[in-house]
Amino acid sequence: MHKGRITFAAAIAAVALGLSACGSEEEGTPAAGEPTTAASSAEAEAPESSEADVPADSEDSPSAEDVTAPGTELKTGETAVLPFTYGTDKSGTIGVTVTDIEQGDSADLAEFGDRAKGLVPYYVKISVENLEGTDLAYSSVSLRAVTGDGRGTGVVISGDVEGKCESDSAPREFTSAGATYETCVLQAAQEGVDVVGAEFDDGDAYQDEPVTWVK
Repeated sequence: MHKGRITFAAAIAAVALGLSACGSEEEGTPAAGEPTTAASSAEAEAPESSEADVPADSEDSPSAEDVTAPGTELKTGETAVLPFTYGTDKSGTIGVTVTDIEQGDSADLAEFGDRAKGLVPYYVKISVENLEGTDLAYSSVSLRAVTGDGRGTGVVISGDVEGKCESDSAPREFTSAGATYETCVLQAAQEGVDVVGAEFDDGDAYQDEPVTWVK
């Protein structure tokens, strides 16, 4: 749960907000005069691949056809298969499921101070699965709330609302295919602005055409 750092800012809203609280010998061609062993001859005649050479989980690994297309609209509870990069050295394919988009009470943001007055929190709850088994330990996925007109709320907020929306990064063990974790992304909108969904817009492919989940 992230409690050490909290930032709060409104990008488009009328009020700008900001608060800090991101050893054998090498094998090769036999020497001259050295006989070729039966084993090496058999290896030369063996097919390039066999059923035994295929990783056990290869059939479950996502293919290009499995990846969710940019601009796809899903319902809460449905899963998107997404290429994912975190930082400069972590990448893979993840499954993201938005399980709920819950509207909170303005009072839930009391710890953010007076600058949060007039804002309503939304709790985007998600489940994340490591689909390829690449090392994605300590990574985090961020989604953005969207309004009825398909735009963002104009408010950027991060942090936790204890007991209601607590943000967690992937655990250390998030390095194998099938590993999962759950987290909550805190979002907010001004009173009177209706949040209808959440979107994933990370990466060049989704920047202009996000994948969206609607309530």
